[in-house]
Amino acid sequence: MATFLARITIKPGCEAAFERLAADLYEATHAREPGVRRYEYWRGAEDRTYYCSAAFDDFLAFLAHQTSAHHEELGPKITQTFESIRLEWVDPVAGASASAPTEMQPLPDGATPLEVAYHERFAADVQDWWRTRR
Repeated sequence: MATFLARITIKPGCEAAFERLAADLYEATHAREPGVRRYEYWRGAEDRTYYCSAAFDDFLAFLAHQTSAHHEELGPKITQTFESIRLEWVDPVAGASASAPTEMQPLPDGATPLEVAYHERFAADVQDWWRTRR
């Protein structure tokens, strides 16, 4: 599996545009990506703060999401509403989550240049201390 939590701060006045684009991404992701297990957006407690929670069958399914036609179309639009984003790979606590551990995978032969770029940019940062807790 590959699971992340992203904390997003939106530029002032961009909340409505962000929420429309997030809804479009949610709909397209769930309709077109068989490797997605969870892909949701949440409002945070602080003004203009949102979260994205996402889980994929594996890291390659995450790459398929990142390089999908709908993400390539909507991604640049939604990021224009961002003031900042912090994407963090997360790992389940054994016995307190039904999810599988986050694991990084190598690229398959014949990966596209876009897949290679996203593989490097968003590498699943699996922490050493996670392995001692599994």
